[in-house]
Amino acid sequence: METKQKAKLMRLSWEIQRRRNSTRSKSLLSAWAIYLNEDITVFHLTRKHSHQHYKNNVQPSGLTLFNR
Repeated sequence: METKQKAKLMRLSWEIQRRRNSTRSKSLLSAWAIYLNEDITVFHLTRKHSHQHYKNNVQPSGLTLFNR
């Protein structure tokens, strides 16, 4: 794992720990799950926030949670 990826993972886990008031290990585990399932998360968020009456202009394949 690269240093940039580790830094993003740590920042995300710190944010989860702060907002959810959870332990360090639980927040790191949650951040790791989000990081590994990024493509699935983006797909579901795009589908959730798209409209049923017209097609969504954004393709899920072009979106990411983390800039790489």
